[in-house]
Amino acid sequence: MWPNIPYSPWRDTCSALHLYTQVVGKYRLARTPWVNHSWHATLYVNARGLTTGLVPDRPGGVEIAFDLVGHQLTGVATDGRKASFPLGPTSVAAFHTRFLDLIVTLGGTPVIHGRPNEVPDPVPFAEDHEPRPYEAEAVTRFFQALVSVDRVLNRFRTGFMGKVSPVHLFWGSFDLAVTRFSGRTAPLHPGGVPALPDTVTREAYSHEVSSAGFWPGGAGVDEPMFYSYAYPAPPGFKSVKGQPDAARFDQILGEFLLPYEAVRRAADPDLMLMSFLESTYSAAADLGRWDRATLDCVTGVPRRPRPLERQDVLKH
Repeated sequence: MWPNIPYSPWRDTCSALHLYTQVVGKYRLARTPWVNHSWHATLYVNARGLTTGLVPDRPGGVEIAFDLVGHQLTGVATDGRKASFPLGPTSVAAFHTRFLDLIVTLGGTPVIHGRPNEVPDPVPFAEDHEPRPYEAEAVTRFFQALVSVDRVLNRFRTGFMGKVSPVHLFWGSFDLAVTRFSGRTAPLHPGGVPALPDTVTREAYSHEVSSAGFWPGGAGVDEPMFYSYAYPAPPGFKSVKGQPDAARFDQILGEFLLPYEAVRRAADPDLMLMSFLESTYSAAADLGRWDRATLDCVTGVPRRPRPLERQDVLKH
């Protein structure tokens, strides 16, 4: 359930898959009304890979999914139409063309923003003719890792009564993430994220957050990594000793990091990852003076309603 996914052997395939998810994600972005913090644009883990969920479009709705087990991009429309094409070695330009053709076949609107975000020196999709590899086995292992990470992040998500994001994949930075909010507004973000409008970044960080997630490598970290950060980071945050012992605070990135490999090799990977998520959130919330008595709750378990605290009863 926690496969070995070293970054270097599939770096080029990972880069290609990242850009393909941007092409597909931009279709959802173009057709879906804006939701706070860009939640309307993300992808979600499903039983075979990643999906847009239902996107409003002319047939009534279109869903696009990356099948990372059978290695196909599939599309279905609410009027019954289906289309797909295989995932394999190609170029971003060729993938872009095939994807837009697939949308036409489904009766959808083949108009998207044509340039990548959050990558250095972005090349427009239609002009990126560089041959890209596709290591199918590595892609499937990455998907299997996402399934395990998604499970733990969703369990962590249940322990919070305040505003909290879905567990979703941001195709700009190519990370699976979940974010908790204190309920207070945040200082204006300085922006400066590569190839991303500052207006988008500032809206994403309009309120205080404690955010955690996972990415497969890249951006100066050449191994799969879990992360946790706070915006704004409260005084003393970077000096906290996070759990487990393998966790560390990265001064350059400004966030706590925990190697995926340390989790994978642990006797109880889920427990180790939960300790990282809980300890770094606690540091952000305690130092940031969040109202934890109101915001926190017990972690959810199947078939058991959350127990009411005395203050919940008094409110009703």
